[in-house]
Amino acid sequence: MLRRLVLKDYAIVRALEVELGAGFTVLTGETGAGKSILIDALQLALGGRADARAVREGAARAEVVADFDLPSAVQSWLSEAGFDAGEEGLMLRRVIDAQGRSRAWINGGVATVAQLRELADHLVEIHGQHAWQSLTRPAAVRALLDAQAGVDSVALQAAWAGWRDARAALARAHADQETMRRERERLQWQLSELDPLAPQPDEWAQLDAEHTRLAHAQALLEAAGVALQAVSEDEPSADSLAGRAVDALDAVARYDPQLLAVAQVLQSAQAQLQDAAHTLRAYLAHHDPDPGRLAELDRRMSTWLQLARRHRRAPAELPALWQEWQLQLQRLDASSDEQALARAEQGARQAFEAVARQASAARRACAPVLGAAITQAMQHLGMPGGRFEIDLAVLDVPAAHGLEDVEFRVAGHAGASPQPLARVASGGELSRLALAIAATTARGRQGGGAAATLIFDEIDAGVGGAVGDAVGRLMKQLGAEVQVLAVTHLAQVAACGDAHLLVTKAAEHGQVLSQVRAVAGEARVAEVARMLGGERLADTSRAHAQALLGGGA
Repeated sequence: MLRRLVLKDYAIVRALEVELGAGFTVLTGETGAGKSILIDALQLALGGRADARAVREGAARAEVVADFDLPSAVQSWLSEAGFDAGEEGLMLRRVIDAQGRSRAWINGGVATVAQLRELADHLVEIHGQHAWQSLTRPAAVRALLDAQAGVDSVALQAAWAGWRDARAALARAHADQETMRRERERLQWQLSELDPLAPQPDEWAQLDAEHTRLAHAQALLEAAGVALQAVSEDEPSADSLAGRAVDALDAVARYDPQLLAVAQVLQSAQAQLQDAAHTLRAYLAHHDPDPGRLAELDRRMSTWLQLARRHRRAPAELPALWQEWQLQLQRLDASSDEQALARAEQGARQAFEAVARQASAARRACAPVLGAAITQAMQHLGMPGGRFEIDLAVLDVPAAHGLEDVEFRVAGHAGASPQPLARVASGGELSRLALAIAATTARGRQGGGAAATLIFDEIDAGVGGAVGDAVGRLMKQLGAEVQVLAVTHLAQVAACGDAHLLVTKAAEHGQVLSQVRAVAGEARVAEVARMLGGERLADTSRAHAQALLGGGA
């Protein structure tokens, strides 16, 4: 439920705070007073389009705050999105500067406009004075029925998209057979060159290192032999000389500790020399020149370099290129396997049809129930004997929305045959039908994630008299179940409100500003009288207003 709406420097409002309660609240005022400003501001807080014209002339920015009770349906959403999900309420805030830039907050946390719009579905339903126009659009009609029937439109669209993509893949494979054949031949020819080589990751660096070593094998062995002679084999050798030095110092080290430290260093050096000699002997024992292996490396590296030049790649890039071509051929084979694609298309079609049949069953179960409920509402809205039906026409070819089209049909009076709603000529009838549909579907959607606040923005335009009384009573009855806010020109509707807000405008410092205040008692009688007849019939209008308020209370 919407508890409070705060406006600052919005349109022709300097500062305004409106407290709202449960039940049915009416919003009235003279033409041009700005009755729809509250609705427009609320839509802005709920993620509507930002416009610099919303900023009051001369102000730097406009601000709108909408304070709601916290619906249980959005508590988990708030937590998952990182917003405060406390039990105090839900506060949406939107600021627009004079350049049209906007910022938004949810419970004090910075939010996106998309997040505001996502929340709006759980908070408010707004029905405008031209609500009937959407009832002539197939998509809107179908969405309304699906919402009542509990159709999972997301699953239906996903299944349709899967089938569509599978059909497209099969069609491409069939149409591009020749192109794919040529591409396959090209890849197979390229792979036939690289397959014998089978280049492996990091192999080129290993080949290069081994080739370098074998190419200099004789020089390496000679150098190792010279080093071994110097370290251990010659007389005197480095090892024997180090041993001689250690022996000399050991003989006198007890006379001077400083020489003992030097002797220890020399002993460590002698040990390292002996380790080096051991390693050199092992190297010489296991590293002989290998002309055969060197020739093998020459051949492989020559082939490697030729292929690298031919395909304009660095030698080290050949393994990745080989793997890439293998993957391309695998993908090409998969995309051109018409039998596999046909099986995939059939599976996707069956999956879609299963979801679509579930949607059809839900629609067919809901359509007569909803039609009967709207028919009942019509009897009280100046269309006695009228009948409302929901027609489900089976499609020859399935569509993204399912296996049938949905159409609203109406008979305006007894004896008439139901016709498509779009053919109903009377604007008054269309407005009343829109109200009957809005009230019926809103009543049926309460609970779960349905919006708990309904707003009717001059939806009663074009009706009056007894029908106006019925409209007011219908909204009052609806207000017993959900919060209802109605912008209205009808005194009969205004008299039925549980609360009454009056919008006025006045000049202030050279600007026309709008104000909203709650009216009751004599002030409310005066406003209803104005709506009935204006100043010329003041006494009669006042008496009529008192009678209406007595009946509407």
